[in-house]
Amino acid sequence: MLRAVVFDLDETLAVPDRDRATLLAEATEATGAPSLDRSEYVEVHRRHLTRETREPIFDELLADADVDPASVAAAYRESVTNSLSILPGVEPMLERLGERYRLGLLTNGPVRAQRTKLEALGLESPFDAVRVTGELPAGKPDERAFAAILDALDVDPGEAVYVGDDVETDIEGATETGMATVQVLLPDATPDPRADAHVDQPDLASTLPTILDELDVE
Repeated sequence: MLRAVVFDLDETLAVPDRDRATLLAEATEATGAPSLDRSEYVEVHRRHLTRETREPIFDELLADADVDPASVAAAYRESVTNSLSILPGVEPMLERLGERYRLGLLTNGPVRAQRTKLEALGLESPFDAVRVTGELPAGKPDERAFAAILDALDVDPGEAVYVGDDVETDIEGATETGMATVQVLLPDATPDPRADAHVDQPDLASTLPTILDELDVE
């Protein structure tokens, strides 16, 4: 029996109005920092999922530059936060799902970055539990991250489904933990066969409730 639904945040419930490479370029330009490669940023970010801020990320990336990493982190946080909006229909969907399931949110990233997003979007209140990996011993796909949100919701892995877009951090991580998974498909994304179901990102709010009904009877 399905008792809980846990969501990813970025590119699942909230989407930016411009790509992350552009947002990163805006932050470096605003602070006079050298331009940074987005793929290199992502690689370093993965090593700092349990931090308070993004400052250690930029400290590593800009080690040879005469720039304050904290100022770049703050500028990037502001650019990302201001770019985000909730997918259409998500808020009423969460309200409906909350009448049937315990709702959780598990998001990768430093505490200040992710909590700032949630506050700006007003997205904390629909959830019974929210966990940011900056507050945890490990980030997704580590099973400890998923265990933290499951413990907070007081459910077993087999009683929960995880909804997210990233194949490695979301689908692989949740599957290895023993949760069912729904992959949110961005444009040009390839459906992962390990996911129990798939939904195109724009159709999340309208389609997910039906998918959950189907998973609940399997």
